[in-house]
Amino acid sequence: MEDKIQNYLKEKLIKNKKTLGCWTSLDNEITSELLALVGFDFLLIDHEHGYGDARGITRQLQSLKETECSALVRMPKDDEVYVKKALDTGVNSIMFPAVKNKKEAKNIVEMCRYAPQGYRGVAPGMIRATKFGTNIKNYFENIEKDLLIVCQIETEEGVSNIEDIANVEGVDMLFIGPMDLSANVGCFGNFDNPKFVNLIEKAKKKVVKSNKFSGIIPYGNYSWQNLLDYGFDLTTAGTELTLLRDTSKEIIKKFTNINK
Repeated sequence: MEDKIQNYLKEKLIKNKKTLGCWTSLDNEITSELLALVGFDFLLIDHEHGYGDARGITRQLQSLKETECSALVRMPKDDEVYVKKALDTGVNSIMFPAVKNKKEAKNIVEMCRYAPQGYRGVAPGMIRATKFGTNIKNYFENIEKDLLIVCQIETEEGVSNIEDIANVEGVDMLFIGPMDLSANVGCFGNFDNPKFVNLIEKAKKKVVKSNKFSGIIPYGNYSWQNLLDYGFDLTTAGTELTLLRDTSKEIIKKFTNINK
């Protein structure tokens, strides 16, 4: 009997539940399993700046298998081959960085879909997504409705085109990237710069009011709690790397002070 595929993250969003995740970049399935067991709704597995590859995605999906924590995997870019490999591992929540306009968004959706709605390559008998050919019918019948496609808004051009991107059928979420957005307008990391403040406030209002799910990461004085209260559907509580780094630094700081 074939198994129904499930996207726990998309199901929660459809039920209007706020979702909190942890950004991950270290490509470590043990760390991912621990974070899932702690209770995060999703892990944002970063393949734009992180250390993983397609095999690493598979290992991390396996580590989440016995949990209801979803894997949201960020692509390096809208690379047809990399996207195909990621989807073939069984990924059903996928993020694309720096989407600037409607044309790019439409191409992303088509890249993720099989013909005739798109141009994703077909290899049903050999991919993990179909349980290596034992779950083909169910996978092909359900993957389009179970797939969560996330477009990141990270440029001034992207902000100006939020409405057009939101109107692309198949795009499920718009996700603001504050760091890249600040760099794009010439004030990298300066979240108090008036140009950045005006731009991101415009982006936040547009995204939250759009007909799509909304996402963002904490920035400046805005915590994950603040952003969920603002109206966003999804955010993160930091990265596994920063949680490990900052906790370790605090311990060493206390130790140094008592060991003078």
